Amino acid sequence: MSVLDLARLQFAVTTLFHYIFVPLTIGLSLMVAIMQTQYVRTGDEGYKHMTKFWGKLFLINFAMGVVTGIVQEFQFGMGWSEYSRFVGDIFGAPLAIEALMAFFIESTFIGLWIFGWDKLPKRIHLFSIWMVALATNISSLWILIANSWMQNPVGYEIVNGRAQMIDFGAVVTNPNVFLQFPHVVLSAFATAGFFVMGVSAYRLLRGKDDLERLNFSRSLKFGIVFALLSLPATMWFGHLSGQFLVEKQPMKLAAVEALWESEDPASLSFFQIGDEANRQALINIRIPSLLSFLTYDTFDGLVPGINDLNAYYQKQYAGVYGEDADFVPPMIWMLYWSFRAMVGFGILMSFIALVGVVLWWRKTLSTAGWYLAPLPILIALPYIANSTGWMITELGRQPWIVQGLMRTQDAISPNLTVLEVGLSLVGFTLVYGLLSVANFYLLWKYGSKNRITAEILPMPTPASDNLRLENAY
Repeated sequence: MSVLDLARLQFAVTTLFHYIFVPLTIGLSLMVAIMQTQYVRTGDEGYKHMTKFWGKLFLINFAMGVVTGIVQEFQFGMGWSEYSRFVGDIFGAPLAIEALMAFFIESTFIGLWIFGWDKLPKRIHLFSIWMVALATNISSLWILIANSWMQNPVGYEIVNGRAQMIDFGAVVTNPNVFLQFPHVVLSAFATAGFFVMGVSAYRLLRGKDDLERLNFSRSLKFGIVFALLSLPATMWFGHLSGQFLVEKQPMKLAAVEALWESEDPASLSFFQIGDEANRQALINIRIPSLLSFLTYDTFDGLVPGINDLNAYYQKQYAGVYGEDADFVPPMIWMLYWSFRAMVGFGILMSFIALVGVVLWWRKTLSTAGWYLAPLPILIALPYIANSTGWMITELGRQPWIVQGLMRTQDAISPNLTVLEVGLSLVGFTLVYGLLSVANFYLLWKYGSKNRITAEILPMPTPASDNLRLENAY
């Protein structure tokens, strides 16, 4: 493999590992804040115990997310120095604001929340967790502002071979942000919903204590509501993002459909086996006119194909990259099936949450073993959907690292060697793998065995735990 291939693989590995932790952190922060609000509003100690139980799992996941996220910013300077030189004046601004505004607020108030139980007034303590939830979501906003600029560069000019910001407002109000941010955050809420559903189901199936069953039954309902409200909205913003692609990134849209030739009206592919070497489909089962409808809200409309778009870009950029430059993303098959996995799992999760609402309405939710049993395994569904979604976002943009301005092969640090990138790739993979195992172990340990009445810090003794139950109820 070349240095470029290894560098791209390294960034993909570290990014996907990091994103294992991000959605759950975003979603759980809000869910825990709502649970504590219920406690402060009603005085019901059960909500307090729920807040502390899920808050412990939130803190474990948050810590792992911070550790893995630090590596991302170092990679921009070490592995992609030409990219950093080209876009640093623009890309660095939202990342700096994210650190100064969101991360410091988040880390400050999370400390107050952890150590402020029974020390701070209830409403001030509640304010702390809401600030954590707000800062967590603001943090994701600034990161997505930076990423949206890579997808749709705005508010810049090229000066001496570098992109320089001339309109901060345009960068912040990038149209892509208004689609990407809600899509990502809502998917994070769905992730937290399914996580809470899965853990709650596991504990309900094995729990015999009436108080614990009550609290996990409540938690299960919280998770179902989060999932059911988030998933349709997530898919709607995903649909709007697809319509945005036809104007700004038509090659990405054609790639996720493996649409080699332009069509008007365009059909939606249901199943395809393609020949990427010759850039054609061998087996293709399609639904007539549906892609045009999804793209333009009408059953008529031209959707450009990969081959025609590649020819167009070759002419457009011939003076810069030569007439033989290739603008087709690699691994069309991965983009094609990633899109179907993302959409398919989104629909499946919506159905599962809807079934949960029906059982809730029939008052059999906490005793329906056939429904509860698979939920712990189904926690994996939103993680797969999130990962495939980011693969579409980043891989579908190739060969551009900044759409229309800079190719990925021109962004890599010029002095890197195969040995250096290969060793760091192995090192990152091992370290991130160990961190992931540690995170899952801790989540499993405290999620499956720890009593829902346990304090966050310090760990209580069994005797004190029983005493607290007696006092609370």
